[in-house]
Amino acid sequence: MMNELPEMRASDAERERIAEVLREAVAEGRLTMEEFEERLDAAYKARTHAELTPLVRDLPVPSGAGRAAAAPVPEGGGGWAERVGGPATSTWAMAIWGGFNRAGRWTVGRRFTAFAMWGGGKIDLREARFEDREVVIRCFALMGGMGVVVPPDLDVEVRGIGIMGGFGDRATGPGTPGSPKVRITGLALWGGVGVERKAARDERDRLREQKRLEWDDRRDGGGKTPG
Repeated sequence: MMNELPEMRASDAERERIAEVLREAVAEGRLTMEEFEERLDAAYKARTHAELTPLVRDLPVPSGAGRAAAAPVPEGGGGWAERVGGPATSTWAMAIWGGFNRAGRWTVGRRFTAFAMWGGGKIDLREARFEDREVVIRCFALMGGMGVVVPPDLDVEVRGIGIMGGFGDRATGPGTPGSPKVRITGLALWGGVGVERKAARDERDRLREQKRLEWDDRRDGGGKTPG
């Protein structure tokens, strides 16, 4: 009797493809955030095709994706691979009767803590690098405030608490394939923490130029008369 062949091993590209399907499903409301997190965690831990397949079996996926054999993730993980890894340049920030600003090209520590009392601060992740694939940012605002700006394609989960204050969670949502996971937690006491998704200036300029060109094409096409 012949021995059974070993189960086919899953590749990193196949795991990322399954993660993309899960992100689309939670964005469309097919999965709850808890289901999404559970399946995403299982996808990244999966070692074989047999472990990946059940994660998307009940979801509408492109032909072949349910067998974990869909098209590979774009080189660089959609541009994120180059931004994950390396030593942190900052792991904390504090503002007391003043302010702080973390923006531009900096590397966020896997555990970053920010504190503001009678002051304010800004944490901008649009051009940042990340020490690890999973980062936790803890924000504590006491009679003060701070804002966190994240790019539109970052995987973000906000779970802060506001007491006599506010902790915005509207930025919670999945990212693009290869995106690191950023969890934003903390407490706003008589203060506020705002989290917003916002494209970087060069990306906004690119989109604005693209819309202008599309408008010019429609205008030129609409002005033509049949010969």
